[in-house]
This record gives sequence, structure tokens and C-alpha cells, in this order.
Amino acid sequence: MGNDGHSSAPRRVPRPLSPLREHLRDTFWFAPTVGLAGAVVLASGVLELDRLLIRTLQDDGNYAEVDALIKIANDAKTIISTVGSAMLTFVGVVFSISLVAVQMAAGQMTPRVVRLYVRSRITKCTFAVFLATFLFTLLVQASYEGNTDPRTVSTVPFVSAVLCVLMVLVSLGLFVAYVNSTLRLMRVAHVIDRIIHESFRMLDRHVRTVPGTPGLPPAEAEILHRGRAGVLRDVHIARLVRVARRHGTVLRLIPRIGDYVVPGTPVLAVHGGTVPPPRALRYTVSVGVERTFHQDLGFGLRQLSDIAQRALSPAVNDPTTAVQCLDRIVQFLAAIADRPLGMLHHHDRKGAIRLVQDLPGWTDLVDLGFTEIRGCATEQPQVTRRLIAGLEDLLHLAPEERRPPLERHRALLTQAVERAVPAAAERDFAVLPDRQGIG
Repeated sequence: MGNDGHSSAPRRVPRPLSPLREHLRDTFWFAPTVGLAGAVVLASGVLELDRLLIRTLQDDGNYAEVDALIKIANDAKTIISTVGSAMLTFVGVVFSISLVAVQMAAGQMTPRVVRLYVRSRITKCTFAVFLATFLFTLLVQASYEGNTDPRTVSTVPFVSAVLCVLMVLVSLGLFVAYVNSTLRLMRVAHVIDRIIHESFRMLDRHVRTVPGTPGLPPAEAEILHRGRAGVLRDVHIARLVRVARRHGTVLRLIPRIGDYVVPGTPVLAVHGGTVPPPRALRYTVSVGVERTFHQDLGFGLRQLSDIAQRALSPAVNDPTTAVQCLDRIVQFLAAIADRPLGMLHHHDRKGAIRLVQDLPGWTDLVDLGFTEIRGCATEQPQVTRRLIAGLEDLLHLAPEERRPPLERHRALLTQAVERAVPAAAERDFAVLPDRQGIG
């Protein structure tokens, strides 16, 4: 796939995924809700198993064993009661840690990185298991009986008590993993690495880009946006392809993913065939309050640029963080330097183009990655030296037709340094290529 470290061998084209999974990952209620529902189901099943166990022992006349289980369960009752009262407090501590970490990340880097905490699997899993353990212990406590006669007792929560202890041990292990994950997410280097990792994952999904626009017939009509205003997060590719195939047409997405759309503006152009009814296009376009990685090619560069600008602001003054962002920006641009970035074509099962989607071009991505950082870095020689080195690396990797925007940024940076730095020796030092900035 170019210079991103992947093999150049042919690879299977991934099928377009429904946005539902990505939307659920951007919510925080789904995993805890599943955990609570799972706790109810698990408690019901385990308590029924306890009833069957006691009933079997009573039918066999093993009252001594029943009495032993009653004693074990009563001894474990104190532990279960303690777990039930302490687990909710534990959840509050974890939630407080999360809020502090999110606030620090939003203030030191960019508010856009808060979504990394929302999408963190270990955080959601920790909350889900903690809440499930709390609810499970309550249900187990409710199953205790005051009757201690081994001949007439209907249930003894022996298996439930053992499982409750195991869930507590799992919760403690998850808490350690959660703290470790949260501390990593508070480190800017790890956050930058997560951003570029998600950018490459999104890039791998879109391997069907081809240069130019296919020979489409004139647009028959335009489909207007009927929903609420917001950022175009993603489109349901598979559903749009099915609708276009059913009506013998080609649909073209007019705004780019990440654009802000308002009701009444066109979102889809219909080329050829019959115009699909609005009912068939329901739930095919998703808007929200912020951009996501799901189908947005430039969102990773947007976040890296924001972090670098925040680091170069007078309030923070952290050029090393800006250099780390430039490292990943150059890495991403190097991976797509020889890759077609025209239109994204989605085909039906017979290979016919059914959906055309516009992607940012090479110049758009280069400007997104470098323009704002270049404007803030003129008095930071560590950043200007790294930026010059990155531009020269990309000039070496990019085809001839893609070099003009890189040359333009190099010339503009040189001119800005000449205006901002009066001493000739300092100017020469500031524009000397260095992949580490200053050693």
C-alpha cells in the first residue's frame, strides 16, 4: 500500500461496514447496560443452579452436605455484603479518575482527544464489570434465607457466593488494567500514537480509491438533507449501494465526510436510472456533533495539527510535542504519497459502480497537516528544522506531480523564518533539516 509498511501483495478488499458498530463505540451507555443485563441473567441462572444442587442433595438424603454448604454460604455472606456496599464506592472512584484524566487531556492537548477516552474498551469493560458485580451481589444477598434447617431449606447460594468472589477478583484485575490504560492516555506520545493508528485503520478500509471521476451521466436530481443539522459523520455504504442497484442508478455523495450540513442542502446526487424515494434513503446519512474516524480521511491530521498548535501556544510552549506530531503527520503523508486520492467508488456484487464519494486530495491533506503548524513555528527552531526535514523526506517519496504543494510549504516556511529571525546565523540554523528538531 505504498510506504506505510504494508506488503505490496494484492489484498482482499474489505466489505463496507455498517456505521452502527462505530456509533455504539462512541457511546458510553451500551457496555454498562449490557453488563447489568448480563448480571441479571447470570444471577438467575446461578441461583437456579443452587436450587437444583440443594434439591438433589436433599433427594439423596445428604443433609450433612447441605448443612456444610449452609455454613460456607453464611461465612461468605459477610464478604458478599461488604462487596455490595464497597463496589458502588469503587465505581465512583473510577469515574472520578476518568473525569480528571479527560479534563487534563482536553486542556493540555485538544478537546478532540476526549473521544479516545469514550471509545476506550478497557474503561467501558471496567465500568460494566463493576456495575455487574454490584448488581450480582445484591441479587445474591436477596436469595439468602433465614431458615437453616438442611431438610427444609429451598436454596443455598453456594455457587453464587463462589462466583461473586471470582467477579471481585476479576474487578480488581480490571482496575489495575484500567489505571494503567488511563495513565497511558494521559501521555501525549501515546495519544498521538493512538490517533495515527486509527488513521491507518481507516485508510486500510478505503483501498478502492481511483483517480478522477467516472463517466457519470448528468445528474437527474439531488436529494436534500431532511434531518437535523450537524457534522456529516458517515454514510451507510452498503444500504446506499443496495438502493442504487435496485433503482439502476449511481449515487454521488455531495459533501465530504466531516462537512457541516444543514437541512435543505443537497447531500446526494442521482445520476441515471430512477430517483429513489426518500423512504428508501432513510438512515443512510448520519450527522452528529463532532467528526469521527470511521470514514473521515483527514480527521487524524486535524487532531495532530490541533495538538501541535496547542503545544506551540505561549501558554504551553512545548515544541517537543509539536515535533512528535510532525513525526506522525509525515508518516501518514508518506504512506499516501504514491496512492491515488481521487474519488472513492463503491461497487455492487456485479462490479458496477453504485456510490461515488469525494475524498480529500493530496494538496488538501498536505495543507491540513502543515499550514497551521508552519504559521505557529517560525520562532521555534526545533519545529522548523523538523518541518524542513519532513518536507524533504516527502519530496523524495512523492511523485513529480505531487511535489508542488510540498515545495510551496518549504518556500513559505523559509520566507517566514527570514521575516521573524533577524540574525543570519540563526536563520540558517532554523532551516537546517533535522529529523529530531534539535538533536
